[in-house]
Amino acid sequence: MDLRFTDQELAFRDEVRTFFKENLPPAIREKLKEGRHTSKDELVEWTRILNKKGWAVSHWPREYGGTGWTPVQQYIFLDELQQAPAPSPLPFGVSMVGPVIYTFGSDAQKKQFLPRIANLDDWWCQGFSEPGAGSDLASLKTTAKRDGDHYVINGQKTWTTLAQHADWIFLLARTDPSAKKQEGISFILVNMKTPGITVRPIVTIDGGAEVNEVFFDDVRVPVENRVGEENKGWDYAKFLLGNERVGIARVGVSKERLRRIRELAAATTDHGRPLIELPRFREKLAAVEVELKALEMTQLRVVAAEAKRAKGKPDPASSILKIKGSEIQQATTELLMEVVGPYALPYRQEHEDEEGWNEPPIGPDWASTIAPTYFNTRKVSIYGGSNEIQKNIIAKAILGL
Repeated sequence: MDLRFTDQELAFRDEVRTFFKENLPPAIREKLKEGRHTSKDELVEWTRILNKKGWAVSHWPREYGGTGWTPVQQYIFLDELQQAPAPSPLPFGVSMVGPVIYTFGSDAQKKQFLPRIANLDDWWCQGFSEPGAGSDLASLKTTAKRDGDHYVINGQKTWTTLAQHADWIFLLARTDPSAKKQEGISFILVNMKTPGITVRPIVTIDGGAEVNEVFFDDVRVPVENRVGEENKGWDYAKFLLGNERVGIARVGVSKERLRRIRELAAATTDHGRPLIELPRFREKLAAVEVELKALEMTQLRVVAAEAKRAKGKPDPASSILKIKGSEIQQATTELLMEVVGPYALPYRQEHEDEEGWNEPPIGPDWASTIAPTYFNTRKVSIYGGSNEIQKNIIAKAILGL
């Protein structure tokens, strides 16, 4: 298998790289480079720049606003986006609920939601995980009982990322409690302004509040907001999660972070020598770089095989990308912690659009985000289906065990 880019693909890469260089607001680029979070307004601004170019939903079918790019072009675009570094369009709309709607939704749902997702006119969040139903998602207890032309939803979702900003939530709810646990679940779109919804923030170990609990108390939702067939929501959720896990590899993010590690290690001394010159540190850095190159080659093989797969059917190899991608992301943050050393102890805490410190800073400015990035990245081996669950998927779907 030849994994080299063609001349046309290299020209496309240059086009994408130039666009990001000329159009990404410098303040947003600098925030991401430093490991800080963009604000809601900044993400809306950048998404609309992409949408004006026609690139906000590049992987969607052309009839819904997509580009018609090949899988290789899609890979190049994502890789350059992450290396810029630039924010990815809000994944809950663009990569999750959007594809579910255009694949399984009604014509009315497509017309109502897809253009607004592309322009980030609607901010979406994901209502899947619950207390006691995380990796074992099929154990969810939230119910949606039919009452005429409405569902009445009761239950709780947790770890709901950015729900504090959301206009809409897509959720899984049990519509047939007598069915087996993977059955009797429906996929429903809910306006977050509907009476009976309460959002409560969860402060995470890095001091941020990007995740929330969401409570539903007799929330009435029109039946027309159900996507696809009643009790078929588990099938739509598996489709969504297969798409989500491909992006979780985040090869470009790890590439950019390794560049920053080399840059900071060259400017940091240990007993009078730059850290980048110390054999033990170089050995650790090289080991991660080798792992990342292997992951990149694996992702390219998945991309090359994508055109041969049945449309809409995710590749179980995405579970391999998820596992290794998350492990490498965590390894890069560990290297950053080794570079910063004790200067990581005081760190900048971001809560909404406000910032504070856990204690007065003592080191260089760039040290302030290293510890929060390390803490926050602990989650990547859990969300999108924990790595333990991904190993089960690989054993069953790829190895046939």
